[in-house]
Amino acid sequence: MKIAVTGKGGVGKTTLASTLARLYADEGRTVLAADVDPDANLGLALGLTQEEVNSIVPISKMRTLVEERTGATYANKFFKLNPYVSDIPDKFSKDVNGVKLLVMGTVETGGSGCVCPEHVMLKSIISALIFRKDDVVVMDMEAGLEHLGRGTASMMDQFITVIEPGARSIQTYAKVKELAADLGITKVNVVANKIRNEEDEKFIREHIPEENLLGFIHYNEGIIDADRKGLSPYDVSAFAVEEIKKIKARIDQI
Repeated sequence: MKIAVTGKGGVGKTTLASTLARLYADEGRTVLAADVDPDANLGLALGLTQEEVNSIVPISKMRTLVEERTGATYANKFFKLNPYVSDIPDKFSKDVNGVKLLVMGTVETGGSGCVCPEHVMLKSIISALIFRKDDVVVMDMEAGLEHLGRGTASMMDQFITVIEPGARSIQTYAKVKELAADLGITKVNVVANKIRNEEDEKFIREHIPEENLLGFIHYNEGIIDADRKGLSPYDVSAFAVEEIKKIKARIDQI
C-alpha cells in the first residue's frame, strides 16, 4: 500500500498520516513513513519527543550525502539525475512505535521548478519508496506534488487530500486534483477533518463527490491537546483512532 497524504498546513494531514502508519504497523506490516512536508512534525505525531525530532537531520540537508550520490559539488555543477538511493530509507530512517520514519526535508529555493541535486535526491528516494513492493509507505506531503514524477505517481495506491469544512480547503482539493491530473492521476480522495456538526458534514458532501469521500474525523479536543503537548494523537485519542480505522478500512477496500 502506497499512500500520499496532502493538504495545507494545519488541516490535520499529519494526524491522519501518523495514525494510518501506526495502524498498519499494528498489523505487523513493515511501514515506512516519509515526512516530505517543510513543516516537518510527523515524528512528533508518531511518538518521538521534541528532542528526538530536533536531532534528526533531513535528507535534503545532508550535503555530503547529496554530493556523494549525485556527484554535485561546488566545483562541479553537473550531477546524476538517477542517483543510487535504494539503501537510504533503511540506513537513515528512525524506528518509532513500529514505524520507520524518514525525514526528507525540502528544497529551499526562490523560484519554482527547481532542478537541483537536493530535488533530484528527494524525487529519487520517493521513487525508491514506491518500489518497496511488500511495504506500506505513507507520505506526509505539502499541498504541492512537485517531488512526484509521472511514473512514480502512477504507482501510488491513494492520493488523499485532508480538508476542513471551508471554501479554502475546497480550493486546495481542486488544486491538488489539478496537479495530480498533470501526473496522470484522475482520482484524488478526501478525508474531512475538524467536523463539528451535521452542517459541516452537509457542506463537505455538497462539494466532494461521494465516491471520493473516505470519511470524517470530527473536531476533537484530545487531538488539539496532543498537538499542544507534542504527543502522538494515536496515544491520547481513542475516538480519533476509531474514526481513522474506518477510513483505513475504506482505503484497504479500494
